[in-house]
Amino acid sequence: MREVMITTVDNPVNPFDDFEQWYQIDMLKGYNTCAFLARQVPQADSLPESYCERIKEQVIDRWVKMMPQTYKKLVRDVPEPDYDAIIKAEEAYSDSTIDDDDEIDDSDTE
Repeated sequence: MREVMITTVDNPVNPFDDFEQWYQIDMLKGYNTCAFLARQVPQADSLPESYCERIKEQVIDRWVKMMPQTYKKLVRDVPEPDYDAIIKAEEAYSDSTIDDDDEIDDSDTE
């Protein structure tokens, strides 16, 4: 899986590494890149996240092509989560923390 982000050529901070500092510099310089990008990319709550990520990358590619003196694209590879291991860990946690024989003591609430 890969992630893409956009930055300005004059921002020395990598948003993957330190987003808060990157954002502060971006806002101080008056770019407001996040808000500009958010207006052009559909929100993930109404569409699949993978679709929104593709649209986001297309928007970033367009900006970089139109304004290479201002913007650049950053890409990083992110390993896919090991879903089997996550499920096993969740099952082991829930099995060890929940005891069906436990009774709830309501005496303190009355």
